[in-house]
Amino acid sequence: MNKAELVTAMATKSGLTNASAEKALNALTAAVTQSMKKGQRVGLVGFGSFSVVKRSARTGRNPQTGKEITIPAKKVVKFKPGADLVL
Repeated sequence: MNKAELVTAMATKSGLTNASAEKALNALTAAVTQSMKKGQRVGLVGFGSFSVVKRSARTGRNPQTGKEITIPAKKVVKFKPGADLVL
């Protein structure tokens, strides 16, 4: 499902117009993104939770040359599904 299909599904299930559903989806995305950039956890009961975790630096290999490279440390988003989402 892509963004357009999600907007259409949201509009159909909620009785909103496609434009209103897209605004709601964009607002949700912006709010989650802003919280994640601050390092905060975002939990949606029944759906799941998003959190920021630090990934430490590590060594890897260039698949073309086989040469070892250093992969720098960075922060990544982790998603843990809620009980209602587990299939």
